[in-house]
Amino acid sequence: MSSATRPSGTQTDGIEKERHDEGTMSNDSVRPRAVRPLEVERAKPVQAPFRGRIALIIAASMAAGLVIAMALVAAPFIPARPNVLTGVVLLAFALGWALLTILSLQLSDQPQRWAAAPAVFLTVAGLIALLGPDTVVGEGFRWVWPPLLLVIVVWSITRARRRAPRRARRWMVYPLLAVLALSAIGGGYETVRESIDAAAYPMPGQLIDVGGHRLHLNCTGSGSPTVILEPGLGEVSAGMAWVAADVAQDSQVCVYDRAGRGWSDAADGPQDAVQTATDLHRLLNQAHIPGPYVLAGHSFGGLYVLSFAAQYPDQVAGMVLLDSTSPAAGPAPAATRSDDFAGRISMLVAATANLGVAHLLGDSYDSLPPQSRGEARASVSTARSVQSFINEFREGAAATHQAATLVDFAGKPLIVITAGRGHDGSWMAAQDKLVALSSNSQHRVVADATHPSLVLDQTDAAAASKGIRDVVAAVRSSRPLE
Repeated sequence: MSSATRPSGTQTDGIEKERHDEGTMSNDSVRPRAVRPLEVERAKPVQAPFRGRIALIIAASMAAGLVIAMALVAAPFIPARPNVLTGVVLLAFALGWALLTILSLQLSDQPQRWAAAPAVFLTVAGLIALLGPDTVVGEGFRWVWPPLLLVIVVWSITRARRRAPRRARRWMVYPLLAVLALSAIGGGYETVRESIDAAAYPMPGQLIDVGGHRLHLNCTGSGSPTVILEPGLGEVSAGMAWVAADVAQDSQVCVYDRAGRGWSDAADGPQDAVQTATDLHRLLNQAHIPGPYVLAGHSFGGLYVLSFAAQYPDQVAGMVLLDSTSPAAGPAPAATRSDDFAGRISMLVAATANLGVAHLLGDSYDSLPPQSRGEARASVSTARSVQSFINEFREGAAATHQAATLVDFAGKPLIVITAGRGHDGSWMAAQDKLVALSSNSQHRVVADATHPSLVLDQTDAAAASKGIRDVVAAVRSSRPLE
């Protein structure tokens, strides 16, 4: 290298001094500074007060949904209709699942995002329920929601196993999802079962408008006077099959389904004895079936024929009371309201029949003819029939007092037939009082019969049929009972 390009000694010393100073400064810049303990403590993040308490969040969210549901059911501004009450309850439960999703994200280190799926499903189901079951959307959704909900439940279980702690899953999450799964299975079963029953058991009679709703009427046989059969509490026309078939051999006999029962439409307002008798009178007029009639009522149906005879005495030629419930003297109690809290709860109870719950209840229809047995079982298991039964039961006290307005049957033929088994002395004494309504009356006791078997068992029903035919004969001959 030439002397022109070689650095001088002074320049070399200066460069080395600068490098030494830079090295010193670099070492000083990376040397850790002593951190005081107080500063470390201040640097710790503040933990959320509910972080990690997922069990409490789950319980609070579900409880909130339940409380909101009960509040909406009791709220007077919510219409007292089954589909509306079901809809608001589903929406309230949807809110509970939504709260679980939101609160677990905001207040916990264990977010439960999977809970949004049940929340969305229940929201959609609630909105469709508000539209009503008879809409096209409602009918279609009946087939869609059970398998869809079951898929959501299975998916939610797999997600909850990863996200929720074991104890919370075991005691809260899994039981809630199990309820949804059982609802899906029961709802699917009920939808399929009702479809099969509708095809297997077509309506045997006709639907007749009685003013705002239609009633099912089935008449067979010929010959006057026409016999009208009134089933008992919660019963349907198919339950009178043995009696109807026997009496139809020599008389026209008509059996019908009260509002909300069997093939009949549901009706608004209380269905007490007076309203039931009014509906029956309109039904017979609209069907052009002339009176006077021989009325035969079993159990609670006895109250309805007594009320009919009191309201329309010229339309009744004779009467048979089949182990009838006895009237109660005195002032009638205050009328029940369908929109009170008990009435609203009853609508929700009846709605569980849409999940197949009614099929778990036993019945006494084994002894009926096969076709009638299937018709009866298919009819009483629907939500509409369960609601009708509850309404009728709630009106029971009023019905017993309304039937007591008949105090004199004016010497017309009357036969009281009582089951000999399952009753105490007070029941028998009340049956004797019914006999006293007419001077042309008889009291017959069927020794081996029970209250339901008097119409459901073929042998015992034969005794009931004979009593009806004897009254018909007395009306035709205009002679006293023999």
